[in-house]
Amino acid sequence: MGKTHPQITDRLRAFIEAQPMFFTATAPLAADGTVNLSPKGLTGSFAVLDELTVAYLDFAGSNAETIAHLRENGRITLMWCAFQGPPNILRIHGRGEPVFRDDPRWPGLAAHFPDIDSRQHGLRAIIVVRAEMVRDSCGYAVPLMAYEGDRDLHGRRFAREDDESLSAYFAGKEYIAASIDGLPGLPLPLPPTPVTST
Repeated sequence: MGKTHPQITDRLRAFIEAQPMFFTATAPLAADGTVNLSPKGLTGSFAVLDELTVAYLDFAGSNAETIAHLRENGRITLMWCAFQGPPNILRIHGRGEPVFRDDPRWPGLAAHFPDIDSRQHGLRAIIVVRAEMVRDSCGYAVPLMAYEGDRDLHGRRFAREDDESLSAYFAGKEYIAASIDGLPGLPLPLPPTPVTST
């Protein structure tokens, strides 16, 4: 029932953009390393850049496993599943990299997320993923669930932070500068938030 696609088609893009959340999975190279699986949300924080490239905003949080794994080996899988409407599961298997605030690509990438006020969420990186395999499957066993809306807690929590206090917050967390397995994570202190034209 599964099908492999040569690229992100218009139909798949529409499916991605209709989902209120997705999941990311990464792992270190070490056989005994810790596999990481994370849910991602917030409307407007994901973008399809072209037929094989996607990106999402990496906000403040209590760890940086995805960043650490991508810095080490680049492997990542993204997954969406339909909780409403026709059943479907879509995975993008690919190679990703974290683009940090001081990267010259930052302004161009940030422009793909016009509906997000990054100052409210402690934006620390933009994750760019190049698809190597795009595959969907039936999703018959995924339950039907109703989407009520995004939570406002993340924005309310991190809107009160500036670059300095956010760096201090990250420095106080055990698994930000280094992963659970000791891999380099988020570079600290954070570079200043780039000034973007409005």
